[in-house]
Amino acid sequence: MEHIDHQYPFTAIVGQSRMKLALILNVVNPKLGGVLIRGEKGTAKSTTVRALSGLVPDLNVVNLPVSATEDRIVGALDIEHAIKKGEKKFEPGLLAAAHGHILYVDEINLLDDHIVDVLLDAAAMGVNTVEREGISYSHPSRFLLVGTMNPEEGDLRPQLLDRFALSVEIGGERDVQERTLVIRRRLEYERDPASFAARFETEQKRVLNQILQARDRLGHIPISDDMLELAAKIGIALEVEGHRSDITLIKTAVALAAWQGKETVSLDHMQEAAHLVLPHRMRRQPFEATGGIEQRLQTILTSVEWVPS
Repeated sequence: MEHIDHQYPFTAIVGQSRMKLALILNVVNPKLGGVLIRGEKGTAKSTTVRALSGLVPDLNVVNLPVSATEDRIVGALDIEHAIKKGEKKFEPGLLAAAHGHILYVDEINLLDDHIVDVLLDAAAMGVNTVEREGISYSHPSRFLLVGTMNPEEGDLRPQLLDRFALSVEIGGERDVQERTLVIRRRLEYERDPASFAARFETEQKRVLNQILQARDRLGHIPISDDMLELAAKIGIALEVEGHRSDITLIKTAVALAAWQGKETVSLDHMQEAAHLVLPHRMRRQPFEATGGIEQRLQTILTSVEWVPS
């Protein structure tokens, strides 16, 4: 696990609002299902993930290297010990270390598919089960899975994309003032990390308090039949396969309402949640230009009617 004395403050990160929101919503509701962050290199993907652990107490980052073996990830059973002693001896892996924390996989698109399957199965079930030579061992393994990748280096299979609850695409800042601020803050942090972190302490506490309040509010926000119907309409209109996206859309909208301090879910919550839940599940059309999926999504969202009862 990573421990840095003066982590770059989460609230000091300039822009990238959708990425930060996706991470926060997964902290508000740890059962949401993780985040896939896609974008060019040097866009603060890793910095933001690590900064999240500095925002929330007792939330650490466990790094999963691309070269990790399956035994290193899921853990290993000592078969010889079991035969000789008649008892199980388990060597915990990264999934055990990540229980209750962030499991971070940089360049997740470069992992072997079966390794990604193992991660996503454990994330979905909240349990890691290791079976060797007829011996089985299970332990709790609930973690926030965050994968980052540069699409120019290859993509994930659609079946794996669908297993991530949320997905965001990010790029470098195009506004001169914002880009200048990115540079200035980074240089200030490198010159004096302690002083830099102290400047954002009040804002860090404010955001943490908002997260804690959202967690308390989460279980009290009603899920109406109208919301379920709207999620179904959106899924059908976009021709999204399966029902995972419908369910995730509802859970994300509820987390979003809780994060914003609301007692009910509005159409705006559903639409904003849709931009986090659906783009990576939509089929890309032949010769579709960059941004085409977002445009199609927006067209559908503005055409679907919802009148809460």
